[in-house]
Amino acid sequence: MPSLKDLRNRINSVKSTRKITKAMQMVAAAKLRRAQDAAEAARPYADRFNAVMAGLAASAGENAPKLLAGTGKDDVHLLVVMTAERGLCGGFNSSIVKLAKTHIEKLRGQGKTVKILTVGKKGREQLRRDYSALLTAHVDLSDVKRVGYQNAADIARDVLGRFDADEFDVATIFYARFESVISQVPTALQVVPASFDESQGADDGTVYDYEPDEEEILKDLLPRGVATQIFTALLENGASEQGARMSAMDNATRNAGDMIDRLTIEFNRSRQAVITNELIEIISGAEAL
Repeated sequence: MPSLKDLRNRINSVKSTRKITKAMQMVAAAKLRRAQDAAEAARPYADRFNAVMAGLAASAGENAPKLLAGTGKDDVHLLVVMTAERGLCGGFNSSIVKLAKTHIEKLRGQGKTVKILTVGKKGREQLRRDYSALLTAHVDLSDVKRVGYQNAADIARDVLGRFDADEFDVATIFYARFESVISQVPTALQVVPASFDESQGADDGTVYDYEPDEEEILKDLLPRGVATQIFTALLENGASEQGARMSAMDNATRNAGDMIDRLTIEFNRSRQAVITNELIEIISGAEAL
């Protein structure tokens, strides 16, 4: 049975931990509002951009750019796994990595070659345990205070450079789409070759005359489309990370409070037992006299 001093030290230690988790929860809550606003503000632009691209892609002829038509095969797949640079955010990182691992095993089961590009230290650490031979590149954003479009453009430039060098046939990004503080949905999105939902470019009865032609416009817009999709994924990830961290720290704070209550009860019982023993000794000594 622990002594009163041990229990007192443990209670003080848990109280210190609760202060830290409470502070982290408040910081995550402050960052979440900004990150959520950025993610939600980017969605209309991304949706409209994809709708325009879907319409152009449907009108493209046989001379469609390589980014749209693809290489004609799907033997080599590049998986861009986006996670956080820090932990203490519940299952946020693990859920994205789990989805990526499922995709990897599925592709390998079909005899495909898989390459992995990681964005974020936590995803790289988890994937390196089982797939170190598949890791080809890593993007470190630990020094970036706020993710901007330039960060996405740099990642897109790297991916497109590898595609132009025929290093892969299909590229898919993995991230978490933010829905709420307690809900972040792991998502896989193919970005190369470009894939658009047919309903996005549904004909509204308007006839467009493009100048220059669709193929030339697509050559310019498709690389921007890849960067836009990556930027949207980074923003969604940022909001999801802060939401997951806020929820995890809230749970940790409440668990610390419950532990303090249990330790306090145990401390009081132990102290009462010590006092009772001392009283018994005093009474016994008095009776002996």
